[in-house]
Amino acid sequence: QVQLVESGGGLVQAGGSLRLSCVVSRSIFSNIYMGWYRQAPGKQRELVASITGGRTNYADSVKGRFTISRDNTKNTVYLQMNSLKPEDTAVYYCNAAGSAISGSYWGQGTQVTVSS
Repeated sequence: QVQLVESGGGLVQAGGSLRLSCVVSRSIFSNIYMGWYRQAPGKQRELVASITGGRTNYADSVKGRFTISRDNTKNTVYLQMNSLKPEDTAVYYCNAAGSAISGSYWGQGTQVTVSS
């Protein structure tokens, strides 16, 4: 069983920054898919950013503002969020997936609220 624990969410004014962290309960490898997703009230969960090996992928809505990174020595994935907008308000979830961990796992989510 793999557990993921997110942290770093909170309330911030528009234009501010937050850094989310996702700690994985076991060693992660560069070929494991790690993604950050978000779900706003009344909306479907959507991909924000992902990283597999050295390859990153971003939703168009966050390109140039958010950066995903990983530290395999700390079993941690980060999401640096800059220039936050009220529309970024959502619960942010971390996901890990791949054959090396035999499945797909989700964290419990962390709330990000951006005030205008």
